[in-house]
Amino acid sequence: MLVLDASIAVEACFLRIELTAYGDLVAPPLLWPEARSVLHELGWRGAVTTAEAQQAHGLLDGLPIERRDHPRLGAEAWRISDELGWAKTYDAEYVALASLLGCRLVTTDGRLRRGANRLGFVIGPLEL
Repeated sequence: MLVLDASIAVEACFLRIELTAYGDLVAPPLLWPEARSVLHELGWRGAVTTAEAQQAHGLLDGLPIERRDHPRLGAEAWRISDELGWAKTYDAEYVALASLLGCRLVTTDGRLRRGANRLGFVIGPLEL
């Protein structure tokens, strides 16, 4: 099992990463609104065409990622944010879920990766 963050979901929506080869994939509920926001912003800013953004958005809900929550997710995200010196808890939600499930978190977000590197379970897709 792997926890994925929104950066991986966005890449998958643009068909840059094929997720089916990675087995059981899970994410906290935050992934979908965060990825949707990124896709919309990419179109709004002109980084991709509006049609490309809409097409990617159409793929989001069909990605083979299971929504996974945990009763201690919020508390663990708060604790991890404190431990890592993060003001916001958004990225810590992904880290917390991976920690609670005892699995790895996959991200292409360099800032998240560097910030959580010392935990030893946050990796990039090329490390799979």
